[in-house]
Amino acid sequence: MPANTTASSPKKKKGRRARLLVLVLVLALVAGVGYGAYWSISTVRASFPQTTGSIQLEGLGGQVEVKRDGYGIPQIYADSDEDLFRAQGFVQAQDRFWEMDVRRHMTAGRLSEMFGPGQVETDAFLRTLGWRRVAQQEYDTKLSAETKKYLQAYSEGVNAYLKERSAEEISVEYAALSFTNDYKPEPWSPVDSVAWLKAMAWDLRGNMEDEIDRSLLTSRLSEKQIKDLYPSYPFDRNKPIVQEGGISQVTGKFDPAAKPSDLSDGSTDANTGTGDGTGTGDGTGSAANAASGLNSQLSALSDTLEAIPSLLGPSGNGIGSNSWVVSGSYTTTGKPLLANDPHLAPQLPSIWYQMGLHCREASAKCRYDVAGYTFSGMPGVIIGHNQDIAWGFTNLGADVTDLYLEKLSGDSYLVGGEEKQLTTRKEVIKVAGGTSKTITVRSTGHGPLVSDRSDELEKVGEKAPVSNAAPDRGAGYGVALQWTALQPGNTMDAVFEIDRASDFQSFRKAAQKFEVPSQNLIYADTDGNIGYQAPGRIPVRAEGDGSMPAPGWDPAYQWTGYIPFDELPYEYNPDRGYVVTANQAVIDAEKYPYLITKDYGYGARSQRINDLIESKIQGGGKISTEDMRTMQTDNSSEIAKLLTPYLLKIDVSDPYVREAQKLLEGWDYTQEPDSGAAAYFNAVWRNVLKLAFGNKLPKELRVEGECLSVRPADSTAPDDDLEERVRECGQRDADSAQPDGGDRWFEVVRRLLKDEDNAWWQSPRTRTEKATDHRDELLGRAMVDARWELTAELGKDASSWSWGRLHQLTLKNQTLGTDGPGFLQFMLNRGPWNLGGGEAAVNATGWNAAGGYEVVWVPSMRMVVNVGEWDESRWVNLTGASGHAYSAHYTDQTEKWADGELLDWAYSADAVSAGTSDTLTLHPPGQSVP
Repeated sequence: MPANTTASSPKKKKGRRARLLVLVLVLALVAGVGYGAYWSISTVRASFPQTTGSIQLEGLGGQVEVKRDGYGIPQIYADSDEDLFRAQGFVQAQDRFWEMDVRRHMTAGRLSEMFGPGQVETDAFLRTLGWRRVAQQEYDTKLSAETKKYLQAYSEGVNAYLKERSAEEISVEYAALSFTNDYKPEPWSPVDSVAWLKAMAWDLRGNMEDEIDRSLLTSRLSEKQIKDLYPSYPFDRNKPIVQEGGISQVTGKFDPAAKPSDLSDGSTDANTGTGDGTGTGDGTGSAANAASGLNSQLSALSDTLEAIPSLLGPSGNGIGSNSWVVSGSYTTTGKPLLANDPHLAPQLPSIWYQMGLHCREASAKCRYDVAGYTFSGMPGVIIGHNQDIAWGFTNLGADVTDLYLEKLSGDSYLVGGEEKQLTTRKEVIKVAGGTSKTITVRSTGHGPLVSDRSDELEKVGEKAPVSNAAPDRGAGYGVALQWTALQPGNTMDAVFEIDRASDFQSFRKAAQKFEVPSQNLIYADTDGNIGYQAPGRIPVRAEGDGSMPAPGWDPAYQWTGYIPFDELPYEYNPDRGYVVTANQAVIDAEKYPYLITKDYGYGARSQRINDLIESKIQGGGKISTEDMRTMQTDNSSEIAKLLTPYLLKIDVSDPYVREAQKLLEGWDYTQEPDSGAAAYFNAVWRNVLKLAFGNKLPKELRVEGECLSVRPADSTAPDDDLEERVRECGQRDADSAQPDGGDRWFEVVRRLLKDEDNAWWQSPRTRTEKATDHRDELLGRAMVDARWELTAELGKDASSWSWGRLHQLTLKNQTLGTDGPGFLQFMLNRGPWNLGGGEAAVNATGWNAAGGYEVVWVPSMRMVVNVGEWDESRWVNLTGASGHAYSAHYTDQTEKWADGELLDWAYSADAVSAGTSDTLTLHPPGQSVP
């Protein structure tokens, strides 16, 4: 349930204060605060969509019906594919065009055209990456004629909605924007839709932040200490996704039915990435040495990355998802059940848009009967089901990015002892209310020089210690980004092919084109089959493992190609009768010759789901739709199960702290919103992480503004020498600081718990606290700190504490991502809600332990698909169908989402008609409507 108070606004980003203050005042006027009914009625209502009656729509070949249920979710009925997608564009523009418009300006690096000088640096970085350019190349050279036809039809539908509408008739935000500049929306184009895939790929790009963080850690931590903080995946405890089969030594392809004796032994010449990232190749320099001195420069790159409006959420541990599918042999329906809930940043409106696309009759010119979740601005359905199959996605997490140090000399760069010419292009950034800015984008053979977009990064390598064999640093090294999404691909083709796939063979054929972002795909069909496919363009490295920046001058570190699709892992009707994907390892690294990544999630969520399914099956029960829903809302904490017994053994003499410790006695480790034990445990966990690890990390990884007295990195004085310390303040945004408390940290602590005197348990004395040298001393100190922290947050009476009062969700208008204009405004935000769940729980309401308890990750939607009995499926969105702040459908699903409930999901024509509240008819010009 929502709390009674509104959460405070998040901190403002540098350089945006004046612009945001102007927008606050303008939007206050728009909402009618202090200036009367004109703004609150005429301006607000002008943008609400027409959902009944009829509208003439140019380009239609016949009449189209748009049926909306009581939550405003549209189901579209047409007689041709083009009419379906044309109507989809029109309807999504009705509900979400402001969101679509801001996103397409972001993907094109054109935010300054809407919001002025404050976005120039962000635009410059996005232009350097060149998302829009690559999207244009995909449209021009890679996509099928059929896909282009659908994209064009969608664009025509969007533009038909925009035609002859003033800004305030499109969205209330345009009325606000007209006070600060004279921006007017331009027509939608097919490339605008394709470019959205690049934004998805960026937010799901894998381990780039881990690569930066590992480099930054070298300023304070030894190689062994860094290894402690990045333990290997626990294959012995947390099962990978694919548990059967491997690459056959007979066929050279992945065979899910192959016996161990038939598998490749891993010695194929395609096997690579087994190095530690520190090899010297031809002797021209060490990647690790070159990286170790880049701390300030890589910190600047990290800051630049954080400044990019993140459409899916802050970078880091939380971005993930749950999905699983259970065979009909183990379900109450006798058919498969499939669940999916992607974990992304909370946004308003939700990133997902629910809808159905239905051909009235199947024919050669009308082949779609699909429903599910899509994105505003993109045709088709991304996750859902058609009449034959159902599918879900989670992030595979493949390592598809590498940072390269480049030895630059004027307009050239060094590779293997030879100078190669940089490629360059000019980009003009237009600025609302200001002067246009021209930038030069430079690229090496690896990719764009991201170091050109930062004053600090421009001097990369001036102080970088490298081996004598490395090229002379001269003016420094540049930093280039190689990323699979910067090569044109066919992912947009895959979306349409998946939507009309009818069996596992056609599903896999479509998945072959789903190149970026690399996702885990789960599958079920009406014949009772279930399956899994790992698709994507995943690089093969000649040397190194992608965990640290590589020496660009050394040819040994080049990418040599991509893992062939036929050799990517998949499963089909596995013997165990179910498949679980929750960002864990795809396959046991010892049984697979390719390196996918070294930075998977550590399997806390996936193994909990595996255990829940197994306990039901082994108990002789059958799994129901309601069981699937209950699993999605499971709040159990793995780290609490591990750590609480140790906390209860601590001899606590202070009665005030003992009162809090008693909350943990008899606790079942579930994190319900009203649980005082969950509140106290998570506060203790946060303080354990801070004392054991956080205070020992370099400032580049710690929370911005939090300052410590620390021993200088180059000091030889003992830790407890207070006089030798210096004041050092953190620099990282709270949502992505470390230690974030995710399941990597579960694994770190698990491996230390029985080593009571490990150096990580040491924490220096302070003016008020003694030093700790032993596990129990540090745990005891964390318990004291947590007691005082919660006293300040929740009050003196521990019996009144609850996890939900700490762990709150506030929905913020997200048209520009987490830092965009408009989301601070009281009128556009909703909440807060007091939530259960937690980091790495199945109910993944994630929070960053370094930054606080606020919810920063959520199940962005939930669905349970009842295969074959489609109308018995259930779904819910985080917010609602509408992006209009005063629409009844702005957040009308949020209450049910917060309570873990699901809505009926009508699919058949009869069920849709029975649930229809509004019907809108779209018709060609000149055609009468009955």
